[in-house]
Amino acid sequence: VIDEAKLIKNLEILKTVQDRTDCKILLAQKAFSNFNFYPLIGKYLAGTTASGINEAMLCHNYMPYAENHIFAPAFTEKDMAEIVKICDHIVFNSPSQLLRFGRMAKEAGKSVGLRINPECSTQGDHAIYDPCAPGSRLGVTLENFPEHLAGELSGLHFHTLCEQNSDCLLYTSDAA
Repeated sequence: VIDEAKLIKNLEILKTVQDRTDCKILLAQKAFSNFNFYPLIGKYLAGTTASGINEAMLCHNYMPYAENHIFAPAFTEKDMAEIVKICDHIVFNSPSQLLRFGRMAKEAGKSVGLRINPECSTQGDHAIYDPCAPGSRLGVTLENFPEHLAGELSGLHFHTLCEQNSDCLLYTSDAA
């Protein structure tokens, strides 16, 4: 059960944050993939972030006017051929992915990013789930960062775990 009035109230708050800060707020589809509400959500947020081709298709089909961002630990040739048609921003997990698909994405006019791992865990006892924990295979570490490919990037991607406060994000950002 979704209370539409409460959803709209929260979306209005997020829209105000976007307007005041000149930032973009994206719907994390993994956390809320109720695509029946996408047309409503699209009136307030800049777009969505997808964790694979299926979520990217949901944004494309139900919020076609919104930005469509995607990150996945791995991409296939078949999926990438479709992704470059429907996504605006593609984040690769590794330098090898960037080398394999980056040119295709850029030739399609897409923004290209690389996920980094600042190796700065904020989880302690849950490090196995932490994308910034030492040893995580989500993103490239500073030691393995491909400086020769930096000019190919529009930006970098990192995050801490969900359900944390802004202090953990700031801590991770400082480490990045």
